[in-house]
Amino acid sequence: MIKKIKRTGLVFFPAFDWAISPTHPEREERLLYTQDQVFEEGLLDLENITEYKPNVATIEDINRVHICVPNAISVVTKSHLISAGGAITAAEKVLRGEVDNAFALVRPPGHHAMLVVHGARGFCNINIEGIMIEYIRKHYGAKRIAVIDTDCHHGDGTQDIYWNDPNTLCISVHQDGRTLYPGSGFPEELGGPNAVGTTINIPLPPRSSDKGFLYVLDNVILPILDDFKPDLVINSAGQDNHYTDPITNMRFTAQGYAKLNERLSPDIAVLEGGYSIENALPYVNVAIILAMAGLDYSHVREPNLHDSAVSQSDEISRYIEKEASKIYSLWKNRESIKKNLIKNSRYVKRKKNIYYDTEGIREQQEETVRVCNDCGGLVIIDSVADTGNRIVAVIVPGQSCSECRKEGELYYASMNRKAYNYLYFQDRDSDVFITHTGA
Repeated sequence: MIKKIKRTGLVFFPAFDWAISPTHPEREERLLYTQDQVFEEGLLDLENITEYKPNVATIEDINRVHICVPNAISVVTKSHLISAGGAITAAEKVLRGEVDNAFALVRPPGHHAMLVVHGARGFCNINIEGIMIEYIRKHYGAKRIAVIDTDCHHGDGTQDIYWNDPNTLCISVHQDGRTLYPGSGFPEELGGPNAVGTTINIPLPPRSSDKGFLYVLDNVILPILDDFKPDLVINSAGQDNHYTDPITNMRFTAQGYAKLNERLSPDIAVLEGGYSIENALPYVNVAIILAMAGLDYSHVREPNLHDSAVSQSDEISRYIEKEASKIYSLWKNRESIKKNLIKNSRYVKRKKNIYYDTEGIREQQEETVRVCNDCGGLVIIDSVADTGNRIVAVIVPGQSCSECRKEGELYYASMNRKAYNYLYFQDRDSDVFITHTGA
């Protein structure tokens, strides 16, 4: 098959001044080895590959997505703003037509940062993809967007942000949450009452290889994308499924990542996890870049690659095939599942206990969603953390209907401000964010 050459943009930001600790796996060397490999391979000398410098995201960009407690400034560093800005830069280059696709190789990562942020969890302070998506919608109009998260850990933060958004499809393929942080991401997690089916989780058993990942791509992910018909496809490009990664148990290879990327054909890729700094990331990233650019990647091989490290048992193959069929069936039956969830309810509630493992914070949260046939629904969040902060947030969804907007505005105006430390009103449709100090 003749490959189509594509114009590909690259945005690098290693974040030299940010690391959880000098020896923590999430540190600047994650990208330095990749940059060296990209230069050594001469990729930036190719006419169809262009490097761009990252811009800096603003506090307004964060407030468009998150409820940060007590405010966005308190939970980010300059490196976080540049990381998010790098993803925004990649999106802008694609949407302006300067390139066909783009890869933001940036850190710190972000896919574990949820809608409410009391602190850092899973190495993530703010959600890079979420900030990029809402920037796209603010500056380039309403979009149906699909996020395919291929990080080994469940993309629970992105799922949480878009749980109630029928116009954002979140598909996460990851190591089974019964065996790995954050312990979530199961097939029955399908989205909120007005967005059932736009959350898809594909947990894979430990020791799944290229064969397993590509099977679910071909038999679950690509068919769902064909049905959903997104305007943009975004890959949360975690690389910790690699067979040499020190904190996971999977058997993906650089060739597997390249084939996945070639078939998925994302408009934008954003780096997430991946902690085999020397043995995986340089090769995986080069393979992904070549695949995005429509170039030959068949020569990219890890130096220590051997069959016994990347094989997949017949038992695992059969298990994946069976689970893939079940997950695709959930997608096809999403309307009947939605009817059973909603029934005659005006509101649907869910309670969450969230642990911020990076900072040791525990949060209890109750989310109330207005059942609505016309939009994602008004969302009200009551959250208390063991930091002592209790907050309430009223969130008017993007592309909101008049009833959800009116009810949200009335609720915020009538709240008992003495019951909370902070009160927030986030209007994603009108790009308004208001904070009020309570007790």
